[in-house]
Amino acid sequence: MDIIRAGTRPSHFPNPDWFTGTVWFDPILDAPDPARMRALRVTFTPGARTAWHTHPLGQTLWVEHGQGLVGLRDAPPRLIHAGDTVWIPPGQEHWHGAAPDTAMTHLAIQEAKGDSVADWLDKVSDTDYLRPPA
Repeated sequence: MDIIRAGTRPSHFPNPDWFTGTVWFDPILDAPDPARMRALRVTFTPGARTAWHTHPLGQTLWVEHGQGLVGLRDAPPRLIHAGDTVWIPPGQEHWHGAAPDTAMTHLAIQEAKGDSVADWLDKVSDTDYLRPPA
């Protein structure tokens, strides 16, 4: 058993190629083999969001604070709120982030397939991001 004490791992900025706006990562879990579980606490400032991406084994988001958006290709984004859980199936192109005027923090939980937990694609355009939510 390992206990990782709070505050012993620094927050960090993710790769800017995969995000728009200011985003912070706080690592929660990067389980050793043979486990595949990965988890991060992700904080998005208002208007910040991921790029389009997929996950080889899917992803679960649990919204901890604020209000955000999650979007699929060719569909209006959907509002998500504190306490909501979102399941994104393997291979589904999506993005997620804060609402335009509200910060949002979520837990991102996914499994690795080999060395990959996500396949990153193009950035989400302002047109897609600002599309009225469904």
